[in-house]
Amino acid sequence: KKEDKMKNQEKILREILYSSLEKKNFSFTQSELSKRLRISLSMVNQVIKRLSSMGAIKVNQRDFRVLDSFKILYYFSSVRNLEKDIIFKIRIDSPVREIERIVPDVVFTAYTAYKLKFDDVPADYSEVYAYADEEGLKILKARLSKIRMRETDNPNLIILKKDNMLNSYTSLPLSQLFADLWNLKEWYAKEFIEQLTKKIKEKD
Repeated sequence: KKEDKMKNQEKILREILYSSLEKKNFSFTQSELSKRLRISLSMVNQVIKRLSSMGAIKVNQRDFRVLDSFKILYYFSSVRNLEKDIIFKIRIDSPVREIERIVPDVVFTAYTAYKLKFDDVPADYSEVYAYADEEGLKILKARLSKIRMRETDNPNLIILKKDNMLNSYTSLPLSQLFADLWNLKEWYAKEFIEQLTKKIKEKD
């Protein structure tokens, strides 16, 4: 399925970026990526070929090495399809801080994740984005049933489908945060991206 293929591509790119940006590990083998992510070697190979053709990695005989993490990060952001991952959205008549407080068992992304990670916000924001699995979504809906909310074209709580590898990271990878912000239409997302870019560069 095309959708699964796109999702697997995102997982491969995220894993390469997590290792290079956050663990400072720049060399990989395709087979270790394939095993860790439980994705076919041929799929890994397709992504590696693409990254190699844009000069973001160098493929050696036994492994490949990341040359330009930011090229991979921008590529990941451009293939990321956040819209397709939305499994629930609603408008809650409460301030954003209150919404963040009442949402259980989720992995925050976008503005909230940035705030929690860096204890700071480049701009005020009005939406809460988070990842949840089916169980988490059930718990969330049960909790929200006691709260005033309405379906609208202007939701302020957006839940995304959590993929099976997201739990393997101790916190939301910076690359996922970056790609998610990149795919948001709110004007202030740009301010968050600018600040996040600086913070990632500081880590280099």
